[in-house]
Amino acid sequence: VQLQASGGGLVEAGGSLRLSCQVSGRTLNMYGMGWFRQAPGKEREFVATISGNGGSTYYADSVKGRFVISRDNAKSTVHLQMNSLKPEDTATYYCARAAVRSIATNRDNYAYWGQGTQVTVSS
Repeated sequence: VQLQASGGGLVEAGGSLRLSCQVSGRTLNMYGMGWFRQAPGKEREFVATISGNGGSTYYADSVKGRFVISRDNAKSTVHLQMNSLKPEDTATYYCARAAVRSIATNRDNYAYWGQGTQVTVSS
């Protein structure tokens, strides 16, 4: 299984970015997906997760109301729409495929990880 994240970049505070994650394989609907982020000197933290059929989502408090996770199982892709970006959102963002079909917030529930895409928000 391979995950390829893209869409990162440099944006001013208040701006928007849309991250995408392309996942290899044809059974993506069987697995929950998630986005995590890691800032320099900090641990990787949970951002958002979506269940296998897309019916359930869950967000970290820090991004709730600003970020939206979605998926297109037919295209084996997962997206993270990030709005009202803040400098504290600056990090490398990773997409990951869970070992379960449900939503998952714990890193230990994720079996496969992408390489990360850098998001930098200037003040």
